[in-house]
Order: sequence, then C-alpha cells, then structure tokens
Amino acid sequence: MAPPIPLSVLDQSPIRSGSNAGEALQETLELVRLCDRLGYRRYWVAEHHASDALAGCAPEVLLGRLGAESSHIRIGSGGIMLPHYSPYKVAENFKLLEALYPGRVDLGVGRAPGTDPFTAAAIRYGSRVGPEHFPAMVRDLQALLHDRSPPTPGLEQARAYPRVETAPEMWMLGSSEDSAVLAGKTGLPYNFALFINPEMPHDIFATYRDGFQSSDELAAPRCCLTAFAICAETEAEALELSRSRDLWFIRLLRGNPGPVPSVQEASDYDFSDREMLAIKQNRDQRAVGTAEQVAEKLGAWATQFQLDEMMLVTITHDPAARRQSYELLASAWT
Repeated sequence: MAPPIPLSVLDQSPIRSGSNAGEALQETLELVRLCDRLGYRRYWVAEHHASDALAGCAPEVLLGRLGAESSHIRIGSGGIMLPHYSPYKVAENFKLLEALYPGRVDLGVGRAPGTDPFTAAAIRYGSRVGPEHFPAMVRDLQALLHDRSPPTPGLEQARAYPRVETAPEMWMLGSSEDSAVLAGKTGLPYNFALFINPEMPHDIFATYRDGFQSSDELAAPRCCLTAFAICAETEAEALELSRSRDLWFIRLLRGNPGPVPSVQEASDYDFSDREMLAIKQNRDQRAVGTAEQVAEKLGAWATQFQLDEMMLVTITHDPAARRQSYELLASAWT
C-alpha cells in the first residue's frame, strides 16, 4: 500500500507535434480542472523560454487563469527562474495572486536559466545580476513576501504590495546539491527534480535535512520529489505511450527537442545503440506502468527518501491519455 502522502502535478504545457501553443494551454486548463476534482494537492506550471516544445513561458500569467479554473487545488510555479528578475517584482506578482486566490498560491523558485544563453541575456537586458546573486535574491524575496526588511543593503525600507493575510508558500526547487544546501540554510521546503536529473544523489534529502535551519516560514524540513510518470490500463500500453518521451528525451540531449512526437514518430525512429543506452538509464528513474505498478514505485521512493509529498510530470502525445494517467493514479493512491 502506498504511503498516505499528498500527490501533486507539474505541468510543462507540452506542445504536441501537429498542435500549437494555444492548444497546449487549453489542455493545461482542462487538466487543472480534472486534477482539482481528483484531489491532487498542488498544480504547478513551469517556466521555459524560446521553446517550441513547452508553451509555459510566464507562470505568473498562466496562474491567474488557473486559479479561476479551479476551486481547491493549490496553484504555483515550478518554478520562477529568479536570477532573471527583481525579487521585488516577483513578490508583487505572487502577492497579487494570493489576494485573488487566498491560501492557494505557491511560489517555487529556481536558479537555472530555463533557456539558452542568448535568450537569458535578452531577458535580463544587460543586467549584471546573475545566478551568483541567487542566494541573496532568495533571502530578499522571503523578506518581501512576509513584509520584513530585505537583508540586501539599500532595500531595508522596501515593502511589496498588496498586503495579504497569508504569504504565498515559497519553495526551493533544484536538481543539485547546491539547491539542497541553500534550501536548508534559508528554511524553505525543498523539491528535487528527478525528471531533470535522473542521477540524483541518494543522500540529497539527508543533505537538506542535516543543514536545515528553521525559519518563520517553516519549522521543520519538508521534502518533495518530482518524477516522470505514466499510468495506463496495462503496462504494455503505458510503455507504448512513453515512447514519445523517449524520442523527445533524445532530441533534448541534442539541444533542440521540438514538439512532443507521436508514438508513431517514435516507433519509426531508428535509435542508435548509444541512444538506447541513454533511454534505458533514464527509464530507471521513471514510473511507467499500470496505476498499481506506478503507485508501488512512488511508494518505494517515498519510503526510501522519507518524502512528505510527491509531484508528477506526465507527458503523452495524446492529451486524453495524459488525463487518464492522472485519473488512474488518483484511484490507486490510497
């Protein structure tokens, strides 16, 4: 039996081959409505730029609509790539969302650029504030969300509006030991992206817990793992659906994944031995199969890493299959 920890959703708003960004975003709206009804804890949307594979480039904009499309599920960013932006403006954006949807807003932040170096430079538009300032930006953002004085000299009098009764729940996202250490030092909950880094250090959450310092926001460590998963009625069907992800993963390794390919496109592709090895290594860190098989694997991870929550990324070329995957798992996760 799977442990009774909450399940959540990370939606990258994938663009399918033969489709477009508008349709991808409509599929996101349909999925959040479903996951709200199914009882998932959180629904986060990602930030990617200059991509014809993933439509979500502005989580704060998309969240304004997702909140109106749902009633109970927490909505949030997975995540805001903080080095691109002013912590003050991020605080304003998410406090405004909190005012619209009280008690339902999460702010996940990360350090990665979410794009290529040229686009990152365009987003920053000449700003010299880069990833090396990320720890200071995190602390300033924490203070601004909670109406405290930011620690960076010169910002002490800054306060972000609107004022809200409860601040958005801030999370540290990451795929390396650095993020685990920083999450501990700043007293933030920590979400590790296994779907990005399948070579996750087995002691990553121990590193976070060992270095955790309680904060006004969080008294004790809170751990979440985000993994790729596909459920179907049969294991064979789930593996067939995952072929799209296999080919998309290989294209991603080359630097330009493009739209999510169909199962037929993946079946027609002639994978090299080296590509098949990369796929096999990546598959080991996915949960693909029947709902019972997926629930068992997620449960094993939850026990192994002493997780408080789990978050799932499910991408299929067929949007109906993606919705069914979340339905099947919700029924099996008891």
